Amino acid sequence: MGYGRAAIPALIGGLLLTALLWWAGASAQALHLPGTADVIGGRAAADLEHWLTPWSYDPPASVGFGAGASGRTGDAAGGDGTRYLDLYATALQIRFAAVFVFFVPGALLLIRRLPPVHGRAPAALLAVWAWGLVAGTLAVTVSAPWLIASQGHGSYRFLPQLASVISTGRQIVVMTALLAAVATVLAARVTARSAGPLPREDVPARAARLAASAGTAVVALSLVVLSYQSVAADLQTAFTGDGLLGEPGDLLRQWLLLGAWTGPASSPLGDWLLYRAADVLLLAVVWCALRWLPGLLTRTSVPAMAVGAVCATVLGLLASQLLRVTTDGTGLRYGLMYLSAAVGDGVPAALTWGLLSGVAAAVTLRLAVSRTETADVTASLDSPARS
Repeated sequence: MGYGRAAIPALIGGLLLTALLWWAGASAQALHLPGTADVIGGRAAADLEHWLTPWSYDPPASVGFGAGASGRTGDAAGGDGTRYLDLYATALQIRFAAVFVFFVPGALLLIRRLPPVHGRAPAALLAVWAWGLVAGTLAVTVSAPWLIASQGHGSYRFLPQLASVISTGRQIVVMTALLAAVATVLAARVTARSAGPLPREDVPARAARLAASAGTAVVALSLVVLSYQSVAADLQTAFTGDGLLGEPGDLLRQWLLLGAWTGPASSPLGDWLLYRAADVLLLAVVWCALRWLPGLLTRTSVPAMAVGAVCATVLGLLASQLLRVTTDGTGLRYGLMYLSAAVGDGVPAALTWGLLSGVAAAVTLRLAVSRTETADVTASLDSPARS
């Protein structure tokens, strides 16, 4: 599919995702209306407000506190407060613009290389959904400095604050990205009807398995090795110091660790194995996706494999989190809002390791395919000589 035909669905999805997030943020004020807590419950209203606030133009109390604190330094409190409110508004403007900017190129690449026709529609839908979650996370990341500055203490422990801001607002993005993905895929099916034949890449099964194993091994490095409790603790506390950028531990943990686990010493072996089943599911999803991805793509380029691996890792995270929700019986009494609070965690690390995984899978695939072709050519040349 050409760029022109793929651009229309990507633009539709980007506009819809941005509009849905803006609408969700604007709806946060409705939670303060009289009787809202009586209808949906006080705990649910508080959880929803916590999820919607990162996308709301209504500034939280911390912005007003920062303005008031700065007003005591000699400037007029009113003018200083306006500047802080302007910083907060700028952060939200950057955030919504960044959602669109990050979503469209990824969706464009996915629609071109993974058009939703000839059995590819489910894979394309899941991939675009996962990329929408990545776009939301990146938008929160690039707008975080303005948001931190609007609270009046941007020079204090900036990196831990940045890590904290990056982890917010993900639950709403999970739901809005799914709606945007549906609209994107439906529009892509319409534009792909007159695009001509969209063949699949012919990839040897052995080469695809080797590529999937190499990519999964990269993801396992984070999930199994770096996420082990003692290793993760060393990673988080190894780089400390003084100054604005002296404590990157929380930020490194955010972008490098896909989970956290320890040995079964503190819990029964059966419970420990049940909890580790979620990690096994994550790796299984990544391996299966990387195994099938080369055969689904119209061309197995490195960018397509890298973006596809990112989406596979995000989907694996969501699947593992869903499994933990269904097997964690201790949280059932707190309701669905409590159980879904962890949904969407780990997307920054999924982006980091997914990109590395996709590059490793693409390189392994090319080497395996070239080796297979060389062996076939050698065998075909030897056959006439022997006859």
